[in-house]
Amino acid sequence: MYSPANTIWVLLGAALVFFMQAGFAMCEAGFTRAKNTGNILMKNLMDFCIGTPLYWLVGFGIMFGSGTALFGWIDPFILGDYSGVLPAGVPLWAYAIFQTVFCATSATIVSGAMAERTRFSAYCLYSAAISLFIYPVSGHWIWGGGWLADMGFHDFAGSTAVHMVGGVCALIGAKMLGPRIGKYGSDGKPRAMPGHNLSIAALGVFILWFCWFGFNGASTVGMDSDELIISAGLVFFNTNLAAALATLTTMIFTWVRYGKPDVSMTFNAALAGLVGITAGCDAVDPFGAVVIGICCGFAVVLSVAFFDNVARIDDPVGAISVHGVCGALGTVLTGLFATGTSTMKGLFYGGGFTFLGVQLLGAAATALWTAVIITVVFTVIKKTIGLRADAADEEMGMDRSEHGLYTAYAGFCMLPEDGTAETGPVPVSAPAPDDSVTVSRSAKEKAPGAPVYTRVQIICRPSSLQSLTTAMNRIGITGMTVTNVMGYGTQKGKPEYYRGTPVEVTLLPKVQVDIVVSSVPVRQVIDTARSVLHTGHIGDGKIFVQDVENVVRVRTGEEGFDALQTE
Repeated sequence: MYSPANTIWVLLGAALVFFMQAGFAMCEAGFTRAKNTGNILMKNLMDFCIGTPLYWLVGFGIMFGSGTALFGWIDPFILGDYSGVLPAGVPLWAYAIFQTVFCATSATIVSGAMAERTRFSAYCLYSAAISLFIYPVSGHWIWGGGWLADMGFHDFAGSTAVHMVGGVCALIGAKMLGPRIGKYGSDGKPRAMPGHNLSIAALGVFILWFCWFGFNGASTVGMDSDELIISAGLVFFNTNLAAALATLTTMIFTWVRYGKPDVSMTFNAALAGLVGITAGCDAVDPFGAVVIGICCGFAVVLSVAFFDNVARIDDPVGAISVHGVCGALGTVLTGLFATGTSTMKGLFYGGGFTFLGVQLLGAAATALWTAVIITVVFTVIKKTIGLRADAADEEMGMDRSEHGLYTAYAGFCMLPEDGTAETGPVPVSAPAPDDSVTVSRSAKEKAPGAPVYTRVQIICRPSSLQSLTTAMNRIGITGMTVTNVMGYGTQKGKPEYYRGTPVEVTLLPKVQVDIVVSSVPVRQVIDTARSVLHTGHIGDGKIFVQDVENVVRVRTGEEGFDALQTE
C-alpha cells in the first residue's frame, strides 16, 4: 500500500535537491573568473544530464541491489526487485528519482575545485565515472545494506556518502591538475584570484541553504507517522542551526585573524555547516548541532589556508574544504554527539568508543575507496585525451577555447574579464608555417638633439599582459599605464558563433601599455616586448614609438628625468 504523504514528501525532496544544481552553478560561477562562466554553467548542467541515464542504467542497481556486502548487482534500467530497501509507502520510481538527484550532487561538487583549467571532454568522462560506479559502490556500503550499514555506520543524508566522496574526488583532481597559471609566484606564495561576481555566489549560497531542507529533511523518506513528523522537525531545526553557527564562527574568526570579516570565506562557511550537520542532523540535539556548526566554521578557514599555502593545491571555490573536510568532520562528530539508541549513542552521551570507531572507519574506508578509484580514472584520462587544457586556452578562458563563447555577459560589459592581473607567463609555441606572418620592424632610435624622453606604446593581447610587465620590470621599467581598449587591424575582426549563428566580432579586446623611457634604451624596450609578445600569428599587436617633449610630476612639480624616477 502506497502512502500519498510519504510519496509526495520524497518527490518534493527530490525537486529541492535537483534545484541544488542551480545553487552549485551560481556559487562556482561567482567564485571563479568571468572568462570561465559559461564553462562552469555547462558543466553543472551536463553532470546531471550525464549522471541521470548512467544511474538508471547501472548505478541504482549497484547501490541498492541485494548482492553482497561490497556490491549490489548489475541491473540495467532498474528492472529488479527492490522491495526490501524501499521506504514504507514509497513507490520504486519515486525513490529512484530521489536517489538520482543525490548522485548528481556528488558529481557536481568536483567541478568547482577543478575549475578554470580542465578540458570539458575530460570533465564529462570523470563525471560519468563518479555516477556510474564510484558513488554507487560506497553508497551501497552505507545506504544499500552493505558492510558499513551492518556495522551501524550512520550517515543520515550524506556527509560522507555524497559530500566527502565529491570532496575526495575534488582533492585528487585538483592535485593532479596543478594550480591555475599565475596562482603561485616564483617565491611559492599563493596569489589571490578573486571570483568575478559575489552577488551570484551569494545567490548560490541562499539557494543551497534553502534546498538543503529538502536534502536533509526529505531523507526521513516519510511523513505518515508522529515519529517521522517529529524527526523531520528536528532535522530542519538542526540543519539551519548548524549552518548559522558555522557562518557566525567564520565571520568572527576571519575578522580576528585578518582584521576584517572575509565575505567569500563566510559564504563557504554556511555550506560547510550544512555539509557537517548532514550526517547526524537526525541523531544530535540542538546543542550538538551548535558544536558541529562551530567546528565546521573553524575547520573551513583552516583547511582552505592549509590547501592554499601548505599543500599548494589550487581549489578556486573551496570545494575540498567545504565538502571533503567538513563532510568527514561532521560524520566523526556524530560519533561524539549522537543522542540516539544504545547502538547509536555518541561518546559524550554514554555510548562509549564503539560507535565513534565505526564512524571513523566508515569515513576512512569511503575516502580510501574513492581516492584509489578516482586516481585511476584521472590517470587514464590524463594519458589518453588529456586532463588539463592547454596554457593558451586557459589564459583565453574556457568559455572561448572550449565552447566558442565570446563572453557569458554579452550586453552587460564591453570587455570580457581576462584575469590579466592574476595570470603568469604564457608559454609560446612555435607558429605553424601556414598561418604565421612576418613582422617587419621599422622603429628608429632617437636622433641626436631630439628629446631624451620617448613614449613606447604597446598594443597586445590581454592574456599577454602579465608576461609583458614581468619582462619590463626585469629590464628596469618601473612605471607604466595600462588601458583596456578595443580595436582591429587589417584582418577586420574575427567571426564567432552563438547557438550556431555567426556573430561578427569586429572590435577585439586588446590592452594598451604606455611607457615613457628615459634611461633604459628604447631599442631594448622594443626588442624585449617583441620577444615576449611574438607568436607569429595574426593579433600579436603593434608597438608605436613617439618623442615626448617633457614630463611633469604633478605632486612635486619636478620635470624631466627627475619626474620619471621612482619616489
